[in-house]
Amino acid sequence: MPTRVWTRAYLGLGSNVGERAQALSQAVAALGEHRRLRVRRQASLYETEPVGPEAQAWFLNTALEVDTALAPEALLEHCKSVERALGRVPRQRWGPREIDVDLLLYGPWVVCAPGLVVPHTQMKTRRFVLLPLLELAPTLICPRERRPMSDFVAALSDQKKVRPFAKKL
Repeated sequence: MPTRVWTRAYLGLGSNVGERAQALSQAVAALGEHRRLRVRRQASLYETEPVGPEAQAWFLNTALEVDTALAPEALLEHCKSVERALGRVPRQRWGPREIDVDLLLYGPWVVCAPGLVVPHTQMKTRRFVLLPLLELAPTLICPRERRPMSDFVAALSDQKKVRPFAKKL
């Protein structure tokens, strides 16, 4: 089997059920246990108003910068296996989540595969994704539009509240 090149990727994490900070900490640790994934850096924690059904707790969100030798589909499957291992229960779309791990960016590539679109389709419209992401990589360029990710924050019209929560887990 040929050796896979290591690629820089970015993951978004969130939780609004149970001990939110603990769930994020456990997810970061579990993600880093894969031999073909190295967690490089983690953004601060942000407390964010939920998208979707309003009658739910606020989320804690963060982002990770990782290096991986996994293909995008395998990286997504690893993220989903971590969610399952930490007890994520399937619920309504945009509903409460014990843990959510999304593949936001995978190197400079645009990926369109069954069940996977990278860059993440909603990230440009969500302040709670962009702020932690830009904390890690302020000059990051969106591979699809080839524009700085910071342009998307400036263009946001959403009124959802996002506030700093803690520097690190």
